[in-house]
Amino acid sequence: MALFTADSFITKDVIPSPNFDERKDGRPPDMILLHYTGMQSGEAALNRLCTGESKVSAHYVVFEDGRIVQCVPEAYRAWHAGVAFWDGDTDINSRSIGIEIVNPGHEFGYPSFPLRQVAAVIALCRSIVARRKEIAGDLVLAHSDVAPSRKQDPGEKFPWELLSESHVGHWVRPAPLTLEGPGLAPGDWSDSVSRLQRTLRAYGYGIEDSGRYDEQTQIVVTAFQRHFRQARVDGIADASTLLTLRALMETRPNRPVLAEAR
Repeated sequence: MALFTADSFITKDVIPSPNFDERKDGRPPDMILLHYTGMQSGEAALNRLCTGESKVSAHYVVFEDGRIVQCVPEAYRAWHAGVAFWDGDTDINSRSIGIEIVNPGHEFGYPSFPLRQVAAVIALCRSIVARRKEIAGDLVLAHSDVAPSRKQDPGEKFPWELLSESHVGHWVRPAPLTLEGPGLAPGDWSDSVSRLQRTLRAYGYGIEDSGRYDEQTQIVVTAFQRHFRQARVDGIADASTLLTLRALMETRPNRPVLAEAR
Protein backbone atom coordinates (compact mmCIF):
# COMPACT_ATOMS: atom_id res chain seq x y z
CA MET A 1 0.00 0.00 0.00
CA ALA A 2 1.16 3.51 -0.81
CA LEU A 3 1.48 6.11 1.91
CA PHE A 4 -1.93 7.46 2.95
CA THR A 5 -3.30 10.28 5.08
CA ALA A 6 -3.95 9.33 8.69
CA ASP A 7 -7.58 9.20 9.76
CA SER A 8 -6.90 10.70 13.18
CA PHE A 9 -4.95 13.88 13.93
CA ILE A 10 -3.34 12.22 16.96
CA THR A 11 -1.60 9.63 14.79
CA LYS A 12 2.16 10.14 14.97
CA ASP A 13 3.25 8.08 11.96
CA VAL A 14 1.77 6.23 9.00
CA ILE A 15 3.51 2.94 8.17
CA PRO A 16 1.39 1.14 5.55
CA SER A 17 0.68 -2.58 5.76
CA PRO A 18 -0.06 -4.61 2.61
CA ASN A 19 -2.44 -6.82 4.58
CA PHE A 20 -5.92 -5.41 4.00
CA ASP A 21 -8.91 -5.65 1.69
CA GLU A 22 -12.40 -4.22 1.21
CA ARG A 23 -14.96 -4.37 3.99
CA LYS A 24 -17.76 -6.79 3.08
CA ASP A 25 -20.65 -5.02 1.38
CA GLY A 26 -18.94 -1.72 2.10
CA ARG A 27 -20.29 -1.73 5.65
CA PRO A 28 -19.03 1.05 7.92
CA PRO A 29 -17.14 -0.14 11.02
CA ASP A 30 -19.33 -0.25 14.13
CA MET A 31 -16.85 -1.89 16.52
CA ILE A 32 -13.43 -1.16 18.03
CA LEU A 33 -11.42 -4.27 18.89
CA LEU A 34 -8.51 -3.98 21.33
CA HIS A 35 -5.54 -6.37 21.26
CA TYR A 36 -2.12 -6.64 22.78
CA THR A 37 0.77 -7.39 20.45
CA GLY A 38 2.02 -10.42 22.41
CA MET A 39 5.60 -10.03 21.18
CA GLN A 40 8.79 -9.11 22.99
CA SER A 41 9.10 -5.68 21.39
CA GLY A 42 6.82 -3.18 19.75
CA GLU A 43 9.08 -2.80 16.74
CA ALA A 44 9.02 -6.55 16.12
CA ALA A 45 5.22 -6.48 16.31
CA LEU A 46 4.99 -3.51 13.93
CA ASN A 47 7.30 -5.23 11.46
CA ARG A 48 5.10 -8.35 11.51
CA LEU A 49 1.93 -6.34 11.01
CA CYS A 50 3.48 -4.62 8.00
CA THR A 51 5.01 -7.70 6.33
CA GLY A 52 2.97 -9.32 3.59
CA GLU A 53 4.01 -12.87 4.49
CA SER A 54 2.44 -12.59 7.95
CA LYS A 55 -1.10 -12.09 6.59
CA VAL A 56 -1.99 -10.08 9.71
CA SER A 57 -2.45 -6.36 10.28
CA ALA A 58 -4.25 -3.77 12.38
CA HIS A 59 -5.43 -0.26 11.77
CA TYR A 60 -3.40 1.17 14.64
CA VAL A 61 -0.49 0.29 16.92
CA VAL A 62 -0.08 2.12 20.25
CA PHE A 63 3.39 2.04 21.81
CA GLU A 64 4.26 2.20 25.51
CA ASP A 65 5.24 5.88 25.26
CA GLY A 66 1.92 6.81 23.67
CA ARG A 67 3.13 6.91 20.07
CA ILE A 68 0.35 5.95 17.66
CA VAL A 69 1.11 4.42 14.25
CA GLN A 70 -1.57 3.82 11.63
CA CYS A 71 -1.03 0.87 9.28
CA VAL A 72 -4.36 0.51 7.47
CA PRO A 73 -6.94 3.21 6.62
CA GLU A 74 -10.13 2.83 8.62
CA ALA A 75 -12.16 2.54 5.41
CA TYR A 76 -10.52 -0.84 4.70
CA ARG A 77 -10.63 -4.19 6.47
CA ALA A 78 -7.49 -5.01 8.42
CA TRP A 79 -6.74 -8.64 9.28
CA HIS A 80 -6.62 -8.71 13.06
CA ALA A 81 -9.56 -10.64 14.50
CA GLY A 82 -9.08 -14.06 12.91
CA VAL A 83 -11.75 -16.68 13.58
CA ALA A 84 -14.17 -14.76 15.76
CA PHE A 85 -17.82 -14.24 16.69
CA TRP A 86 -19.90 -11.48 18.18
CA ASP A 87 -23.65 -11.01 18.30
CA GLY A 88 -24.30 -13.49 15.48
CA ASP A 89 -21.57 -12.16 13.20
CA THR A 90 -18.44 -14.07 12.16
CA ASP A 91 -16.86 -11.44 9.90
CA ILE A 92 -15.53 -9.30 12.72
CA ASN A 93 -12.79 -7.80 10.55
CA SER A 94 -15.40 -6.23 8.26
CA ARG A 95 -17.16 -4.46 11.11
CA SER A 96 -14.23 -3.45 13.32
CA ILE A 97 -11.29 -1.11 13.70
CA GLY A 98 -8.37 -3.02 15.21
CA ILE A 99 -6.01 -1.42 17.72
CA GLU A 100 -2.86 -3.29 18.73
CA ILE A 101 -1.49 -2.18 22.11
CA VAL A 102 2.21 -2.92 22.55
CA ASN A 103 2.53 -5.36 25.44
CA PRO A 104 4.43 -8.68 25.46
CA GLY A 105 1.38 -10.42 26.90
CA HIS A 106 0.94 -13.46 29.10
CA GLU A 107 3.65 -15.44 27.33
CA PHE A 108 6.35 -12.88 28.16
CA GLY A 109 5.59 -11.71 31.69
CA TYR A 110 2.52 -9.55 31.00
CA PRO A 111 3.50 -6.19 32.53
CA SER A 112 0.97 -3.50 33.37
CA PHE A 113 0.04 -1.00 30.69
CA PRO A 114 1.79 2.37 31.22
CA LEU A 115 -0.58 5.27 31.91
CA ARG A 116 0.80 7.21 28.94
CA GLN A 117 -0.08 4.30 26.68
CA VAL A 118 -3.55 3.94 28.17
CA ALA A 119 -4.14 7.68 27.73
CA ALA A 120 -3.19 7.34 24.05
CA VAL A 121 -5.58 4.41 23.59
CA ILE A 122 -8.37 6.45 25.18
CA ALA A 123 -7.64 9.47 22.99
CA LEU A 124 -7.55 7.29 19.88
CA CYS A 125 -10.81 5.56 20.73
CA ARG A 126 -12.50 8.89 21.45
CA SER A 127 -11.28 10.20 18.11
CA ILE A 128 -12.68 7.18 16.29
CA VAL A 129 -16.04 7.26 18.08
CA ALA A 130 -16.40 11.00 17.47
CA ARG A 131 -16.04 10.40 13.74
CA ARG A 132 -18.01 7.16 13.58
CA LYS A 133 -21.38 7.43 15.31
CA GLU A 134 -22.17 3.79 14.44
CA ILE A 135 -19.88 2.61 17.26
CA ALA A 136 -21.95 2.06 20.41
CA GLY A 137 -20.32 1.82 23.83
CA ASP A 138 -20.84 -1.92 24.13
CA LEU A 139 -18.98 -2.46 20.86
CA VAL A 140 -15.59 -1.45 22.22
CA LEU A 141 -14.40 -4.97 22.88
CA ALA A 142 -11.42 -7.18 23.69
CA HIS A 143 -9.99 -9.72 21.29
CA SER A 144 -10.72 -12.29 24.00
CA ASP A 145 -14.42 -11.35 23.89
CA VAL A 146 -14.79 -12.31 20.23
CA ALA A 147 -12.35 -15.26 20.27
CA PRO A 148 -12.43 -16.59 23.85
CA SER A 149 -11.12 -20.06 23.05
CA ARG A 150 -8.03 -18.67 21.30
CA LYS A 151 -7.17 -15.31 22.82
CA GLN A 152 -6.55 -13.66 26.19
CA ASP A 153 -5.78 -10.12 25.06
CA PRO A 154 -5.64 -7.39 26.10
CA GLY A 155 -6.14 -9.31 29.34
CA GLU A 156 -7.11 -8.76 32.94
CA LYS A 157 -4.56 -5.97 33.52
CA PHE A 158 -6.04 -3.71 30.88
CA PRO A 159 -7.80 -0.82 32.68
CA TRP A 160 -11.28 -0.82 31.15
CA GLU A 161 -12.46 1.28 34.10
CA LEU A 162 -10.24 4.18 33.00
CA LEU A 163 -11.68 3.96 29.49
CA SER A 164 -15.19 4.03 30.91
CA GLU A 165 -14.40 7.12 32.98
CA SER A 166 -13.46 8.80 29.68
CA HIS A 167 -16.74 7.64 28.08
CA VAL A 168 -15.15 4.85 26.05
CA GLY A 169 -16.77 1.43 26.14
CA HIS A 170 -19.43 -0.15 28.30
CA TRP A 171 -18.43 -1.05 31.83
CA VAL A 172 -19.95 -1.26 35.29
CA ARG A 173 -18.29 -1.46 38.67
CA PRO A 174 -17.94 -5.21 39.34
CA ALA A 175 -19.90 -6.71 42.19
CA PRO A 176 -17.54 -7.48 45.10
CA LEU A 177 -15.87 -10.87 45.37
CA THR A 178 -17.10 -11.18 48.96
CA LEU A 179 -20.72 -11.16 47.84
CA GLU A 180 -22.58 -14.21 49.07
CA GLY A 181 -25.14 -15.99 46.96
CA PRO A 182 -25.66 -18.94 44.66
CA GLY A 183 -23.18 -19.44 41.86
CA LEU A 184 -22.52 -21.83 39.01
CA ALA A 185 -19.45 -23.94 38.28
CA PRO A 186 -18.13 -26.51 35.79
CA GLY A 187 -20.16 -29.71 35.91
CA ASP A 188 -23.45 -28.02 36.84
CA TRP A 189 -26.45 -28.83 34.67
CA SER A 190 -29.59 -26.80 35.29
CA ASP A 191 -31.99 -24.13 34.11
CA SER A 192 -29.75 -21.60 35.88
CA VAL A 193 -26.88 -22.57 33.59
CA SER A 194 -29.18 -22.15 30.59
CA ARG A 195 -30.09 -18.65 31.78
CA LEU A 196 -26.40 -17.79 32.16
CA GLN A 197 -25.64 -19.05 28.65
CA ARG A 198 -28.59 -17.17 27.14
CA THR A 199 -27.58 -13.96 28.89
CA LEU A 200 -23.98 -14.19 27.74
CA ARG A 201 -25.17 -14.85 24.19
CA ALA A 202 -27.62 -11.93 24.40
CA TYR A 203 -24.71 -9.67 25.28
CA GLY A 204 -22.83 -10.95 22.22
CA TYR A 205 -20.65 -13.90 23.24
CA GLY A 206 -20.48 -17.04 21.13
CA ILE A 207 -22.07 -19.65 23.39
CA GLU A 208 -24.84 -22.22 22.97
CA ASP A 209 -27.69 -22.83 25.39
CA SER A 210 -27.02 -26.41 26.45
CA GLY A 211 -27.91 -26.14 30.13
CA ARG A 212 -24.59 -27.73 31.01
CA TYR A 213 -21.64 -25.84 32.45
CA ASP A 214 -19.22 -27.36 29.97
CA GLU A 215 -15.73 -26.40 28.85
CA GLN A 216 -17.01 -23.80 26.37
CA THR A 217 -19.08 -22.13 29.09
CA GLN A 218 -16.05 -21.96 31.36
CA ILE A 219 -14.00 -20.43 28.52
CA VAL A 220 -16.60 -17.75 27.82
CA VAL A 221 -17.05 -16.93 31.52
CA THR A 222 -13.26 -16.57 31.76
CA ALA A 223 -13.28 -14.13 28.83
CA PHE A 224 -16.11 -12.19 30.45
CA GLN A 225 -14.12 -11.93 33.68
CA ARG A 226 -10.97 -10.75 31.88
CA HIS A 227 -12.95 -7.76 30.65
CA PHE A 228 -15.59 -7.07 33.28
CA ARG A 229 -14.62 -8.77 36.61
CA GLN A 230 -10.85 -8.73 36.60
CA ALA A 231 -10.17 -9.27 40.31
CA ARG A 232 -10.48 -13.03 39.88
CA VAL A 233 -10.35 -14.79 36.52
CA ASP A 234 -11.23 -18.44 37.11
CA GLY A 235 -14.12 -19.31 34.79
CA ILE A 236 -16.50 -19.87 37.72
CA ALA A 237 -19.76 -17.91 37.60
CA ASP A 238 -19.90 -16.90 41.26
CA ALA A 239 -22.38 -14.36 42.64
CA SER A 240 -20.04 -11.49 41.76
CA THR A 241 -19.79 -12.58 38.13
CA LEU A 242 -23.53 -13.16 37.77
CA LEU A 243 -24.50 -9.80 39.27
CA THR A 244 -21.91 -7.97 37.17
CA LEU A 245 -23.35 -9.57 34.04
CA ARG A 246 -26.85 -8.60 35.09
CA ALA A 247 -25.78 -4.99 35.66
CA LEU A 248 -24.19 -4.88 32.21
CA MET A 249 -27.39 -6.10 30.58
CA GLU A 250 -29.46 -3.56 32.51
CA THR A 251 -27.21 -0.65 31.52
CA ARG A 252 -26.44 -1.64 27.95
CA PRO A 253 -26.48 1.46 25.75
CA ASN A 254 -28.94 1.92 22.93
CA ARG A 255 -27.44 1.07 19.55
CA PRO A 256 -27.42 3.75 16.86
CA VAL A 257 -29.92 3.07 14.07
CA LEU A 258 -28.06 2.72 10.77
CA ALA A 259 -29.55 4.43 7.74
CA GLU A 260 -30.15 1.18 5.86
CA ALA A 261 -32.04 -0.29 8.82
CA ARG A 262 -34.52 2.60 9.18
